[in-house]
Amino acid sequence: MNTQHHLQIKKRCFINAPWYDLKEKYLDLFLEHSLQPEIGLEGLCLYDEDRKAFEHVAATLQKHSLSCTLHAPFFDLTPGGLDPHLLKATREKLQAAFSLISVFKPRSIVCHLQYEENKHGYVFNQWFESAYATWEPLIRIASASNVLVMFENTYEKDPSVHTAMLEKLGTPSAGFCLDVGHLSAFAHTPWQAWLPAMSPWLGQLHLHDNTGENDSHMAPGCGNFDFAGFFVFLRRNNLHPLITLEPHSEENLWLALSYLEETQLLNGI
Repeated sequence: MNTQHHLQIKKRCFINAPWYDLKEKYLDLFLEHSLQPEIGLEGLCLYDEDRKAFEHVAATLQKHSLSCTLHAPFFDLTPGGLDPHLLKATREKLQAAFSLISVFKPRSIVCHLQYEENKHGYVFNQWFESAYATWEPLIRIASASNVLVMFENTYEKDPSVHTAMLEKLGTPSAGFCLDVGHLSAFAHTPWQAWLPAMSPWLGQLHLHDNTGENDSHMAPGCGNFDFAGFFVFLRRNNLHPLITLEPHSEENLWLALSYLEETQLLNGI
C-alpha cells in the first residue's frame, strides 16, 4: 500500500468504533495508525460510564490531532414514539449522547429517524410530529457547537421521510447520512433511487458492502454495491460528504483501506 495515499485516505475517513471496543481494545490501534473514530454510543455506556472516561479518550484523540464523529444510540429507542413513557426514555438517552458533543467536539453526530413503514405508516402524521419534537431541540444543541446532525437511512424504503423531516427542520445543521450497505440489505433499492433526491442534504456516507442478503458489513468491493458509479456521481455533482468506513472486523478495515487506495475512488471527493 502506498504510504502517502494510505495517510490521505485515513485523514479523509472515519472508522466505526463502538465505545467499549474503542476504550478497552482498539484505542492504541487507532493511535498507532492515525485512525479517526466514529464513536458509537450504543448500549449502556451513557448510563454506566463515568464522564471522566469519555473526557480521557477525547483528550487522547485531541492530543494526537485525531478528529472524530459520534454515532448516537438507536437500539430499542423510539424517537417518534406515541407511548409517552418510552418516548421520555428515548429523549433522555439521546440528550445524554448529545451532551458529549462538548467533550468530543465531533465533526458530526449520526442519528436514526427509525421510521418503519409497516409500523408507522398508518399513524404517520402522529409519528412525524413526535419525531420532529424529539430532534428539533437536539439539533439546536448540536448547532450551538457547530456540529452537524446527520440522519442515516436504515429500514426506510425510499427517501421521502428523510426529505420531509429535513425540510421541516429547515436548518443547515441537519443533513443526510447515506448508508450504502443499508440500501442493499434493507431498502433493496439502488443508490439512484436516493440520489439526486437527497443530494441537497448529503453530508455524510457510511461505506460498507454486502450481497443484498443481510447487513454483513463487508469491506467495499466485497459485495455488489456500485461504488464506481456512485463516486462518479459524487464527483460530477461536486459533493464532498464526510466519509465513515463501517467494517465489523479488523480484517475488513484493512481491506477497505486497500480498496480505496487501489480504486482511488476518493480522488476529488
